[in-house]
Amino acid sequence: MKHTFSYLLIAALAGSLFTACKHEQPTPEPEPVSTLPEWYWTGGQLGTTTNTATTCFRQPTPATENAGMGVQFSQGDNIAEKPFVTSASGRQAGLGPLYVRASCQHCHPAYSHGTSLVGMTSYNASDMGNGTLLVVYNPADNSYVPWLAGMPQLFGVEPFKAPIDPTMISMTWKQATDEHGNRFPDGETYELVYPEVRIPKEAFYAYNQGYRDGLIETEGYVVVLENTIGVYGTGLLDAITDEDIIAQYRKEEADGKLKNGLNPAFYSGGFQTSGYYKNDAKWGPKRFTYALTRGPLQDAAGANAIWNITNVTRSDRRYHYLDMKGTIYAELASKDKEVQDGFETYISRMTTKEAHPEWFGDDMEKNIYDYLTSKNLPAEMTDAEFTQVMVWHRGLAVPAARNVTDSAVLRGKELFTQIGCDYCHRPTWTTGSDEIRDPNGFFTSNDRLPRYPNQKIWPYTDMVQHKLHMENDIRTGWCRTTPLWGRGLHRKATGDAHDARLHDTRARNVIEAIMWHGYSTESDAYYTTQKFYELPKKDRDALVDFINAI
Repeated sequence: MKHTFSYLLIAALAGSLFTACKHEQPTPEPEPVSTLPEWYWTGGQLGTTTNTATTCFRQPTPATENAGMGVQFSQGDNIAEKPFVTSASGRQAGLGPLYVRASCQHCHPAYSHGTSLVGMTSYNASDMGNGTLLVVYNPADNSYVPWLAGMPQLFGVEPFKAPIDPTMISMTWKQATDEHGNRFPDGETYELVYPEVRIPKEAFYAYNQGYRDGLIETEGYVVVLENTIGVYGTGLLDAITDEDIIAQYRKEEADGKLKNGLNPAFYSGGFQTSGYYKNDAKWGPKRFTYALTRGPLQDAAGANAIWNITNVTRSDRRYHYLDMKGTIYAELASKDKEVQDGFETYISRMTTKEAHPEWFGDDMEKNIYDYLTSKNLPAEMTDAEFTQVMVWHRGLAVPAARNVTDSAVLRGKELFTQIGCDYCHRPTWTTGSDEIRDPNGFFTSNDRLPRYPNQKIWPYTDMVQHKLHMENDIRTGWCRTTPLWGRGLHRKATGDAHDARLHDTRARNVIEAIMWHGYSTESDAYYTTQKFYELPKKDRDALVDFINAI
């Protein structure tokens, strides 16, 4: 997509430049400057776009334009927008040998969250916008199963075969009834639905190739869905200081307000330094993904996904993403007669014998295994292309809040605080100096990416995990508070029929999302949800209007 931008001079507030698309003006028209409250600027002066039309999540931040990175942003947008291909050279080359999706757009339609799967009975991973990923884990300890990757692949490039046959995946959407019978005191009703996903053992390549894990044999594994998050505004979250995040944990620990407290595997009087949730003191507390598995953005969501979703290698990721153990798929595929028969044709297309003689020997099984487990694969994405992707990723703006002078929205804003929504969905943070950090050592200076120093931002998240105890809940039950900024524009940007809220898209609108928060008396949000339940309809609607406006 080619971006052509004009500028709106907001002299009365900061004299900063804000970009808007020439061809599609923001709707509704921006409020007069004199009437705008500070929370209108959701991403601060350097991170907000006034475009609230269908292209709202695709816009560069003013910081990106001010740094002269507009061209790189557009180039990164092109990479994110277009599918990768299985050829060995050329633009977007390198897809496979296994992959989850072929492009960023497949998971992030219009760079929003993935679209709703409510009502679907099959899992169509090739559908554009199906950003909901499979999670297959051991219920005994919540660990991912070893024979699949953490984000299981559903596609293989010939002669390689997909780890899961997607045609055998089935979904059932079930009705849930809460203690109120899904009815407010004034008679208005709502629905609560949730998915159950089944993958039979025969769908797994590992099982069909003779790998006998106890979980596969007994079908003792659990399958749930996790929807992708919006990629916009993540650079601003990265700019929050470690000290402020640590202070938030200490505050919530001292308050003791939440029934489930803090995840002891992540934080207990301090951040854990061992185990699945370990935090490297050098890089600070982790802040990205539902499970808080990623730290600085340069090692987080997009930096990781542009590699492991597509298996497109680069100079700092010269290996394949196959399974949790790292060798199971390679062992099985190397012994697969059909893979052996097609490997010479495949590897000759990917490289030459002179460059990698270790994959052209007389022992075909060894050739395949060595290729799949190699740590020295050719880099398929250039350093320049990866830099463009990260300029785009870190440079995506947050849409400004809407209807900020509307009386109902203002009433909803008051209620958001009064009933306690703002405890977990903390409205605002102030960024620090925003020094670029990269555990991989690729980005080693501040001048290569957009930065957001000293910005007051309004993401509506405390950056901490909590438990809601929903039916068929997220793996481990612990989930980082999802930022609310921009969520009210999801349908406009994607054309989705529903809001696709919560981790598996089960909530089709704000009401359903709120009432799922209080479905269980064990939920950290139970009492706040009950306060919402007791509000008169006019106030409930006002709170919904506010959430949709931010």
